[in-house]
Amino acid sequence: MSDIATRPAPGLLASPLARFALVVAAIVAALAIGIRLDSSNTLYAIFIDPFQQMRQAPDLLVQTIWEGLVSGVLYALIALGFVLIFKASGVFNFAQGIMVVFAALTLVGLYEKGVPAFVAVALTLGVMFVLALTIERVVLRPLVNQPDIILFMATFGITYFLIGFGEALFGGNPKQMITDQLYLPRGAVDLQILGGLVSLQKIDIAAAVIASLMIVALGLFFQYTRIGRALRAVADSHKAALSVGISLNQIWVIVWFTAGIVALITGIMWGARSDVSFALEIVALKALPVLILGGFTSIPGAIVGGLIIGIGEKLGEFYWGPLVGGGIESWLAYFIALGFLLFRPQGLFGDKIIERI
Repeated sequence: MSDIATRPAPGLLASPLARFALVVAAIVAALAIGIRLDSSNTLYAIFIDPFQQMRQAPDLLVQTIWEGLVSGVLYALIALGFVLIFKASGVFNFAQGIMVVFAALTLVGLYEKGVPAFVAVALTLGVMFVLALTIERVVLRPLVNQPDIILFMATFGITYFLIGFGEALFGGNPKQMITDQLYLPRGAVDLQILGGLVSLQKIDIAAAVIASLMIVALGLFFQYTRIGRALRAVADSHKAALSVGISLNQIWVIVWFTAGIVALITGIMWGARSDVSFALEIVALKALPVLILGGFTSIPGAIVGGLIIGIGEKLGEFYWGPLVGGGIESWLAYFIALGFLLFRPQGLFGDKIIERI
C-alpha cells in the first residue's frame, strides 16, 4: 500500500489560520447574540458605541492615533536598547529604564552646573560610555558563562545602584528638560483634517522624526557595518564568534554604549514632553510589552510592537477608558502582551524556539 493511501487526511483545522478564523467567527457570533440579549446595553457600550464615536468624529480619531503614534515611536526606541543588549548577551536588561532617567538627569544636572547645552550632551555621552565600560568590566566580564538568570539579576543590581547614585547626585525632585537650549520646538500646528481641527504639538513632531531617524540609523548600522555583522555573529553563538576572533568584551561595551545613546535620546524626548524624574523609569518599562509583541531579538519587531502598544493604549484610554473610570493607559499594554504570551510567546517577528528531547 502506498504512503499516500496510508497517510491520514489533514484535518480542516490543521492550519493555524483556519483555527484563528474559526475563533474570530465564534467570537463575532457570540457578541452578536449577546448584544441582542443584553438589556443593560453593557455589551453595546463596549463593542459598538466606541466604533460609532470613531465614525462620527474622525478628527478626534486622527488626533488620538497621532498621539499614540508618537508614544509608540518612543516606545520602539526604548525597546531597541533592550533588543541590542539581548541580542549580544542573551540577557534582558532590566536597567534600561533607569538608564533613560540617569542619562536625562545627567544632561540637566550638567547644564545646571553651568555647562553649555550641547557640551552637556557630549559630556553625557561620555558618561554613558564610561558607564558601559564599567558595566562590562565590573559586572559582565566576571559573570561570563554564568546562567542567564544570574546576569538578569545583575541588571537589577545595576538598576538600584543607578537609582541611589542618581538621587545622591541630582536629588529626587523632578527637573525641567532644557528644551529651548537644545532648540527643540514649542507650540502646536493646527490642521484641518476630515472636517475637524487636529492639533499637532511641535515637540511631538520633533520627537517622532528624531526617534524615527535614530531607529533607521541603528538598523542600517547593525545591518551593514562590520560591528553590526559582529553583533549578529555574537547573537547566533558566543563560542563561534570567539573562534573567528570577535571580542565579546568589545562588543558588549559597544552595545551597552549604544543603549546609552538610545537612553539619552529617549530621555530628552520624554523629558521635553513632561519632565525629568525617576517616574520616567516606569514609562521606559513599557518596552517590555513592546518586546513581547515584536520579539526580543527583532529590530523590526520593536518598531511594530511599539506602534501597536502606543496607538492601542491611546485608543483604549480615549474610547474605552470612561467605561471603567479611566486609567486604561497604565495597564492595557501589559494586557495585550499577556494575550500574545498565550498565543504567540515568541512575538510577531521572534524566532520560534524548538527544543529536542
